Amino acid sequence: MGSVSRRSVLAGSGVAAAAVALGPKSPVLAATRRRVAVLGGGMAGLSAAHELVERGFQVTVYERKALGGKARSIPVPGTAAGGRRNLPGEHGFRFFPGFYSHIPDTMARIPFGTNENGVFDNLVGAGIPLFPRAGGRDDQNLFGLIPDPRHLATPDALRRFIVNELVGGSMISPVDATYFATRLIVFLSSCDERRFGQWEKTSWWDFVKAEQRNAEYQTVAARGLTRALVAAKEEIASTRTIGNMAEAFLYSFAGFGTNGRPADQILNGPTNEVWIDPWVTHLRGRGVRFQNATTIVGLDVAGGRITGARATTPSGPKTISADYFVSAMPVERVTPWLSPAVLAADPALEGLTTLFADWMNGIQFFLKRKVDITSGHLAFLDSPWSLTGILQADHWTNDFPTTYGDGTAVDCLSVDISDWTTPGILYGKPANRCTKAEVKAEVWAQLKASLEDTGKSVLPDDVLHSWFLDPAIKWDPVSRRNSNDEPLLINTVDSWDKRPTARTAIPNLFMAGDFCKTNIDLATMEGANESGRQAANAIAEEASAPGTPAKIYQLHRPKEWEALKIVDKQLYKAGQKNLFDIG
Repeated sequence: MGSVSRRSVLAGSGVAAAAVALGPKSPVLAATRRRVAVLGGGMAGLSAAHELVERGFQVTVYERKALGGKARSIPVPGTAAGGRRNLPGEHGFRFFPGFYSHIPDTMARIPFGTNENGVFDNLVGAGIPLFPRAGGRDDQNLFGLIPDPRHLATPDALRRFIVNELVGGSMISPVDATYFATRLIVFLSSCDERRFGQWEKTSWWDFVKAEQRNAEYQTVAARGLTRALVAAKEEIASTRTIGNMAEAFLYSFAGFGTNGRPADQILNGPTNEVWIDPWVTHLRGRGVRFQNATTIVGLDVAGGRITGARATTPSGPKTISADYFVSAMPVERVTPWLSPAVLAADPALEGLTTLFADWMNGIQFFLKRKVDITSGHLAFLDSPWSLTGILQADHWTNDFPTTYGDGTAVDCLSVDISDWTTPGILYGKPANRCTKAEVKAEVWAQLKASLEDTGKSVLPDDVLHSWFLDPAIKWDPVSRRNSNDEPLLINTVDSWDKRPTARTAIPNLFMAGDFCKTNIDLATMEGANESGRQAANAIAEEASAPGTPAKIYQLHRPKEWEALKIVDKQLYKAGQKNLFDIG
């Protein structure tokens, strides 16, 4: 006799309503339950909407602020003249490492003019990154040459490569470079069990033994490279997260896991023009509906399911109804609606309240004439505010002065501020205690401190046309401090288990966002896109929707290190250190 499912028993006993409440699995029931409310129109929400509409769902995206979220560009109001567009501001500059896979795949499915591969063809190489140093130190080009794959194949070869990069570039001493390389070898040879069981619970600062080394080692190996490459705080960031990214960057520079793409790419124009706006247009053409100025304030729960999402709109409060709900908001926007009723339906969601969001916001300097720096990304390792940046105009298809502003601005130096709590060099105050004008002056001074410390005039004051600070930063003259409407998740030590998967214990509530568990495991556009795909796949499975699931990509896993990981697995099970962990 074949097995009989609980769903079949319920249906056969005349309580079909209860079966529907559990979530339909048959195509007949699924056809009547296809409405999806995507709560949030940032990278995660747009990605979920894209995958869902391609699979036949009726999708409505609700966004409180602006479609594209932190990835959008922000036109600077009142700066257009002579038929030009407003100057292009942004939350922060875009960066597309070669190991991104989900974002390029989505881009290739967004039509753009005559581009053969749609928006994907709007990605261009960024050039060689430059690390300008302050205090008379030599500026450095890290990874200026593509590593020979043999440099990464064995511990000895990797050690020589890292030491040559850091010492040859006068970054740190040979002893410190060798020690740092050895720490990388420890991580690369660690098995997954150790990565989750030990390194997830260890900060990067502690892992690289920064407290035991000198100030230059701390600046370069512990702090500078971490904040420049992955925008994470070394004292609180998980070693597993930082180590995974270090591994991905190393191998992408050598051409592994990139599908032939350069290791460092940016867009060839402002994000909205060459990506977000075409994406929204494409989704609208497929039937996705968008409702802006809609702020989610709570979820209604009954019978273990979400019965509605409560929102405020310019016309007053409303309740959003749907068959499935995707929460695609940043974590700090999710936690306020974790009511007792929601947590009773899924107690694990309380872990979201322990996640940590910090500040990383941008400021754009519009320049009257070209400056001689580099075409690649900039990382100012010695800047108190952990500045990174890039000059944009030379990468863009449109001629900057004839397209934007009043015609006298010819370039944009876009800078991200990653540390808002360390005192600066002008006012002795952290960025979160500076007025907008003080933030501008302080960032400009810190840039000059690294670019002009040897006497060369790179950023003369008269080159500055105007500037624009991310409007998410708001100054309160009473408390004399800033607030930030759009912080960034930081992957802190031992936070993995507190983060959700796409599925929750509530059968019609699904989670998406860069705080969810993803393969890239970092607050990035790539992680947000992957989480949107995971949510779409979970809904399609719940609804028994036909078709192939959205593809989920893995980071490159170097096969040369697998034998060492097998050895490490046995050592870890025996409670012993990694083979290369010599203290």
